[in-house]
Amino acid sequence: MEFLLQPLTLLTFFPLLGVLVILFINAEAKNIIRWVALVTSLITFGISLWVLTMFDASNVNLQLVARYDWITVAGWNIQYFLGIDGLSILLVLLTAFLTPISILSTWTAIEERVKDFMIFFLLLEVGMTGVFLAQDLFLFYIFWEFTLVPMYFLIGIWGGPRRIYAAIKFFLYTMAGSILMLLAILWLGIYGGTFSVPDLVALGSIPADIQWWLFLAFTAAFAIKVPMWPLHSWLPDAHVEAPTAGSVILAGVLLKMGTYGFLRFNIPLFPEATVKAAPWIALFATIGIIYGAMVSYAQRDVKKLVAYSSVSHLGFVMLGLFAINPQGIAGAILQMINHGLSTGALFLLVGMIYEQTHTREINVYGGLWKITPIFGSIMLIVSLSSMGLPGLNGFVGEFTILLGAFGSQAIGNTAYAIISALGVIMAAVYILYMFQKMFLGPQGEIVDEVKQHGHALRDLNWREIVTIVPILLFIFWIGLYPKPFFALMAPAVEHLVGMLPLP
Repeated sequence: MEFLLQPLTLLTFFPLLGVLVILFINAEAKNIIRWVALVTSLITFGISLWVLTMFDASNVNLQLVARYDWITVAGWNIQYFLGIDGLSILLVLLTAFLTPISILSTWTAIEERVKDFMIFFLLLEVGMTGVFLAQDLFLFYIFWEFTLVPMYFLIGIWGGPRRIYAAIKFFLYTMAGSILMLLAILWLGIYGGTFSVPDLVALGSIPADIQWWLFLAFTAAFAIKVPMWPLHSWLPDAHVEAPTAGSVILAGVLLKMGTYGFLRFNIPLFPEATVKAAPWIALFATIGIIYGAMVSYAQRDVKKLVAYSSVSHLGFVMLGLFAINPQGIAGAILQMINHGLSTGALFLLVGMIYEQTHTREINVYGGLWKITPIFGSIMLIVSLSSMGLPGLNGFVGEFTILLGAFGSQAIGNTAYAIISALGVIMAAVYILYMFQKMFLGPQGEIVDEVKQHGHALRDLNWREIVTIVPILLFIFWIGLYPKPFFALMAPAVEHLVGMLPLP
């Protein structure tokens, strides 16, 4: 019983209780199933807030630790080991926050096999939370791979016309990188006699040449998940074909598993290799920032535009992480949260208009603001947030990252920061292009097409407003007063940077 009531165990596995309840509900009772899933996810969010109240940001060590022997056969020392610190607390909260919002967005969008959908979605929450809390490499790998299964079915069953192609591509890309990471995990477990990350970090005796190969093996898995250029080609297909809730959780949380992997494992486990790789990672990140922005501008499908923008935005995160200084890493962690909020909100809004029009072609829209002023106003706020307008959340993260990259000893070249700053301007170009085409100017042809089907375009209803307003609150909060968010991570970030052999 003590094991089950441990806060992090309860936070990770509470959604399974909702799954068990749903299993015993008739599949035709769709609204009851939706309410059970929503209430389960809201209670999970409540548990995450309870964890936050017990969290001490000044303590750089792991907190609320749950550590039990698990597999000790034939010399293997594998543990059930969960812990939370300043590097992971915000991502855990983001996961618990976005899950009920995503479930609420499906209320009218998902009508087929609702029972199966909610089961997979709650299972996905278990896997994502476990990834951010696991402190044993073997346990982490299980959670990491587990997330593939529900996401594969969410895309493959409830996705768009090319859903099978997108689901298989997503699965194969991620699995390919993960195999190399598994080999590296096994090597570390044999070499160190443990899979515990803190114990391996404390061991600190991995030869520099071996570190480099282990670093590359972990990078293969994490760079695909981010995804970094040029390993990004699975992302647009997965986003475009996924149902709205799937796109929100994919952009908001699943992509952050890759950036978090670099932060939690690559940097502390392989410090010499991290410093050696920093200029190269910065180069690929900068290319990704510019490439993602250019390709976003070329899109005529609004969902694909938002999908490619993630390549650009997460390029900023990687640049900040490998600046390897407190400003860069703190900015990168905050930008993970910002991207989850802003891009998640964009996918929600695109899904809301798609439910009515059944098209995502930018050119068929026009003049939507006159017809749907609430929708247009919220879309404007979220768009400005995504492009980094001062006063909104995106600016804080990007500015802090550029500040860290500009003065980075590890990167050693200010050109990366200068070129990456152009990505902010380019984001304004493709975001404003999209907004102008869809919401301003003459009325688009889609309005007449919707009328031909017997109804006019409506503005957001109360459920849709309730779905999006919590995200708007955080967009303004982080943009106007980010201090509490930086305070949660600052000591842990300082401690991490202090471990590295910087030039």
